Amino acid sequence: MKTNNFKIIALSLVATAFFASCNNDDEDTTQQVEFSGTYVQTDQMARPAINTVFIAPGTPKDAFNTTTPSAMGAAYQSVFQSRLLALNPAYTTNALGQSAAQLTGLLATDVLGVSKTGTTTFFDGTNVLTGRALADDVIDTELLLIFGGTNGMANATLTSDNVDANDKAFSTTFPYLATSW
Repeated sequence: MKTNNFKIIALSLVATAFFASCNNDDEDTTQQVEFSGTYVQTDQMARPAINTVFIAPGTPKDAFNTTTPSAMGAAYQSVFQSRLLALNPAYTTNALGQSAAQLTGLLATDVLGVSKTGTTTFFDGTNVLTGRALADDVIDTELLLIFGGTNGMANATLTSDNVDANDKAFSTTFPYLATSW
């Protein structure tokens, strides 16, 4: 009987502490986010696989991941261009009309631009790099820009990873992700 009383008292204390900590201050907007600590960026991935492909083997990828975007172009454009030309020595211009320097200058600053007024997509046949929708085939777009040449048809076997869709359908409601397996 003593054990049951102890359990009831313990449960009552836990419930009291829980309910005492709840309040109805949903309208209170005076709380501030606390930023006095030290925060360190450890990764960024606006454009998937860019770091993986263009940072030379043996070079620490952490350095790229922790570089502020405003410094990325100057620090990495020439590295990216060397890697691009090593991967595709025949590169002249891509389907967007970009030279090697233009493409790698764009890619070296690993930020994802977003169109606030138009279509948001990585590439939909017309709009390019205006954002990114979940179903966008980012890797195929990147491969096309690296290997596809001026009309997107050069090196046809290298312009697609042949994965045409997510393995499960995306949801039509927020957060729009596919359900987990």
